[in-house]
Amino acid sequence: MAVHHSILLTNSALLLLLILPFEAAQGGRAARFNHHWESTIRMPTEKEEPGDYEGKEVGTRWAVLVAGSSGFGNYRHQADVCHAYQLLKNGGLKEENIVVFMYDDIAMHEFNPRPGVIINHPQGDDVYAGVPKDYTGKDVTAANLYAVLLGDKSAVKGGSGKVVDSKPNDRIFLYYSDHGGPGVLGMPNMPFLYAIDFIEVLKKKHASGSYKEMVLYIEACESGSVFQGIMPEDLNIYVTTASNAEESSFGTYCPGMEPSPPPEFITCLGDLYSVAWMEDSETHNLKKETIKQQYWAVRDRTSNYNTYNVGSHVMEYGNKSIGVERLYLYQGFDPATANLPSNKLHLHTPMEVVNQRDADLLFMWQRYKKSEDGSENKKEILKQITETMMHRIHLDGSIELIGTLLYGPEKGSSILSSVRAPGLPIVDDWGCLKAMVRLFESHCGSLTQYGMKHMRPFANICNSGVSQAAMDEACAAACTGHNMMEWHPAIRGYSA
Repeated sequence: MAVHHSILLTNSALLLLLILPFEAAQGGRAARFNHHWESTIRMPTEKEEPGDYEGKEVGTRWAVLVAGSSGFGNYRHQADVCHAYQLLKNGGLKEENIVVFMYDDIAMHEFNPRPGVIINHPQGDDVYAGVPKDYTGKDVTAANLYAVLLGDKSAVKGGSGKVVDSKPNDRIFLYYSDHGGPGVLGMPNMPFLYAIDFIEVLKKKHASGSYKEMVLYIEACESGSVFQGIMPEDLNIYVTTASNAEESSFGTYCPGMEPSPPPEFITCLGDLYSVAWMEDSETHNLKKETIKQQYWAVRDRTSNYNTYNVGSHVMEYGNKSIGVERLYLYQGFDPATANLPSNKLHLHTPMEVVNQRDADLLFMWQRYKKSEDGSENKKEILKQITETMMHRIHLDGSIELIGTLLYGPEKGSSILSSVRAPGLPIVDDWGCLKAMVRLFESHCGSLTQYGMKHMRPFANICNSGVSQAAMDEACAAACTGHNMMEWHPAIRGYSA
């Protein structure tokens, strides 16, 4: 007999659920300030060496910039990437050597109070002007990203056709800003980027002998899980991530925060890790600052100065010896920064933040507040909030019920939420993980950027040896009769 579950909530209760995560992120401000002054800023252990690498052969600098989301509620990801482009361009990287992936639906969006302009800081300048539109809209896919990195023009579908046609002495910088989950990074067009596929691309790139060294900066929830346990140390690639394998990353410069965006903006302008590294790069001489020094500065700021309840753990993976190199080898050098220090850490005011997965709710809430009482528009926004929250509740409840059906009420929850020992990948069989995701979405609807957090339960189901037949039966039982509406995978695409 099929098992059904449903949860009925009033609109008021749903709005309360919406407000609570944001309020939690805002709460304890005084405590954070006290903790900030009591904490010690950890200084880099590396001593600055004399010289600024003048005359060192650097080959060609390449960059790949990826915003893996769409929609005005995700404004910050494309703003991050546009800002990164301007930074690299000012640093002397040539447009022909910078490949940009972004959906490009923000600048001219009906909600943008400054049409044709994108900002990444409350008092920031336009970062959209001049950004190349290499891969936009339907062309922002994991497959195209892989082809670009490998320099495989024949595998690219759509877009400008620009690829990283690097040579053995070249260096590559990759920056990725989006939602994530255990073992995955988001894409606006399905499927997601899966860790094992990405690592295989990096291995193939290394085997081709077509670069000297590569540096990756990754902004996403649980971004450490994309590299933990599977990132080799012998590929001449250094990686930093905004968070470890188990935690969220955070949006910032959001409405109601301090500093706040201009009042006409109803969405977050940036992400904590992302603005931390870019604002650090813009205020230091990158011919003197090392990658490792930036890592320490960004780590302190992204942890919100050791207040990890509203910050995340910046992590390192791969070949960490690359950290002693100067940043200009990857990000270029802006002559305007010649007289700025290499990297002297200063005390800063802790940043106010919102969980990445709640930023879209904050956006909808701002729209709701600013709509005219009693208007059809306000009713439509309330409907969107309600449906979004109900789908979230459906996803969470379905996963919990599937765990109960597979393992029993006493063990289900603990098995699905268990975290493997540090250094192990989240799953042994990545093919199994993808198959379980597709089975779930076939019966229960799209995971969405919120449901990406449930990749760990799917991984644990695989690690415990559950068959696809048993998973299919559990998913069918948990979700039979549920109306997927706009979250049907036939509309949204499968995440795997």
